[in-house]
Amino acid sequence: RSTLRLQWNPAMSHPMPPRQQLDPTVYVVDDDPAVLDSVVLLLRSHGITAQPFDSARHFLQTYQPGQIACLVLDLRMPGMGGLELQHELAAADFDIPIIFLTGHGDVQQCSHAFRAGTIDFLTKPIDELALVSAVRHAVQESIRRHTKQAQTREVEERLTRLSKRELEIVRYIVDGMSSREIAHLLELSPRTIEAHRANIYDKLEVVTLADLVRLYLTALSDRKLAERLNAMASA
Repeated sequence: RSTLRLQWNPAMSHPMPPRQQLDPTVYVVDDDPAVLDSVVLLLRSHGITAQPFDSARHFLQTYQPGQIACLVLDLRMPGMGGLELQHELAAADFDIPIIFLTGHGDVQQCSHAFRAGTIDFLTKPIDELALVSAVRHAVQESIRRHTKQAQTREVEERLTRLSKRELEIVRYIVDGMSSREIAHLLELSPRTIEAHRANIYDKLEVVTLADLVRLYLTALSDRKLAERLNAMASA
């Protein structure tokens, strides 16, 4: 195992010009130019696209969400520190996996960062293999999150096709109620419920009851989408 050699090239402390993303990007934010340069050089030597920033503010001004990416972030920096940047990203609903770097080993801050969703926490001097491994794990996590977000968007698009009454019936179906039981509860005829069921299956593009249940439970597994569905049902 080896540690990073801190060799600073001033040109490396400026982000590369914007371009269309073809590969996952690792954003590196550190106010120490030597560490910043070394981390970027290391990642690029492993074929990883790395973009350096010398401050949290600079990163926020440039960052474009919605990409497969992760953030290697110094914990303590002048002005906005790493934890504050993590909070700003969360408040803006920017979901990017974060790896913290620190030379201080602050246990309390480490604990707070993990509770806020940090992927890893590495101490300086940085172990090369540990950093590369953490970055690859963070990129995989970014892919997983984007895949889940895409699935959630598709599920939401389908569910928004339903009327308020149809959404109500879906909930009863998922709870295991028969058409006759739903009809009795809503004071409708079983034939009317069957007509609603046919429309629901058509709008949601599902064939079986299992498909319907799986789609609805996928929606409920996302807290924000579940809240939106509750709002739709109570509107």
